[in-house]
Amino acid sequence: MAIGGHMQLTEIVNLPVNKRFRGFLPVVVDVETGGFNPKRDALLEIAAVILDVNEQGLWYQAESFNCHVYPFDGANLDSASLEFTGIDPYHPFRFAVSEAEALKTIFDPVREAIKRHGCTRAVLVGHNPSFDLSFLNAASDRVKIKRNPFHPFSTFDTATLGGLMFGQTVLARAVQTADLEWDGDQAHSALYDAERTADLFCTIVNLWRSHVLSEAGSLTESS
Repeated sequence: MAIGGHMQLTEIVNLPVNKRFRGFLPVVVDVETGGFNPKRDALLEIAAVILDVNEQGLWYQAESFNCHVYPFDGANLDSASLEFTGIDPYHPFRFAVSEAEALKTIFDPVREAIKRHGCTRAVLVGHNPSFDLSFLNAASDRVKIKRNPFHPFSTFDTATLGGLMFGQTVLARAVQTADLEWDGDQAHSALYDAERTADLFCTIVNLWRSHVLSEAGSLTESS
């Protein structure tokens, strides 16, 4: 099947990393916060999962990075949000770092992966990702990062993709419907949620690739 007289679907699903998503490198991000306002409320955890493609053309988790983050000066901490996540922002065993150090921990390997694959920049993959991107951008502004590797507004939403593929928009339900691991006791940790979101995204992309190639094979056999 051709798209607009141009590239066929079978060609698209087999494109290399730097061409598969219009030059963007998908990076899964999850944050845990002290509220819903990215400019006022604290960023408390951040995790990123860099994706890659194996020799069989299947997407998988390549590297994970995460930090517990110390609230910025004057940050608001909403009690309901803290109760939901179970985070004690000032617990000494969190080994939290500043926003500047946390973003460096995340951004440096993302920049390296972008360069390694010849991509133009990263695109944030998340479950309802506008929330995660808003906190990422607000923290970047606070610490005056000049070169944020993520696209400033484009995202890939696994809530939408999960609804399309599995009829589920809640992360836990979409992951379980896809027959992937889910541990409710570990949920609402940025790293755990990011890795499960990465599992979900890779599964959906790989299932779509398998479907396209299977359909193309069936058409070839019937012609």
